[in-house]
Amino acid sequence: MSVAMMPLPERSPLPFDPTMAPAERCRLLVAAFPGALREILAAGTLEHRPRFGENGFEGLQENWLPPAALSARQVAVAQRVLADLQDSILAPAEPDHLLGRVLALLSHFPAKGLPPDVERLVAMDWVEDLGEFPAWAIDDAARAWRRTRKWRPSIAELRALCEEACAKERAVAQRLRQIVQAFQASDAGTGLAEIRRFP
Repeated sequence: MSVAMMPLPERSPLPFDPTMAPAERCRLLVAAFPGALREILAAGTLEHRPRFGENGFEGLQENWLPPAALSARQVAVAQRVLADLQDSILAPAEPDHLLGRVLALLSHFPAKGLPPDVERLVAMDWVEDLGEFPAWAIDDAARAWRRTRKWRPSIAELRALCEEACAKERAVAQRLRQIVQAFQASDAGTGLAEIRRFP
């Protein structure tokens, strides 16, 4: 049996505890990846580039690049783990959960009454603008706001907290995505379809 046709390692649930510190939580997540994938992540190179915005220098931006030599099997493992990560830990919150969490948060900061039609539109704005985030990140953002602020949040402020909450997991997902994209862009990427047939 060729390497490309060998079955992939058994799937196992990705470990995740949103109450842990982000760095430790992410370390345990990556430690649960198959060994071949951990090796690729460790062999990649990390570059730091200056980031500029409207107000000038905004800090350093990290850019991770996968190693040049990737096999179809390694990439198939990366693709499968990425799918598992996106379908579980980074899966977008259900709209009902998101609305419930936002309404509970806003109830802590009373505001002038709005007509029901306007309230419905405002609620839909929250769902649209926070809908990409997982439930645990939204919960974390709401908890952080309740404990540190004295006024109602704007959507942009809560989005920033959600992005911060899941930044490390999103960075891991982006690295897995880059592994797959780098391989698909190479000549070797044509063999990836062969390995996808095997569970």
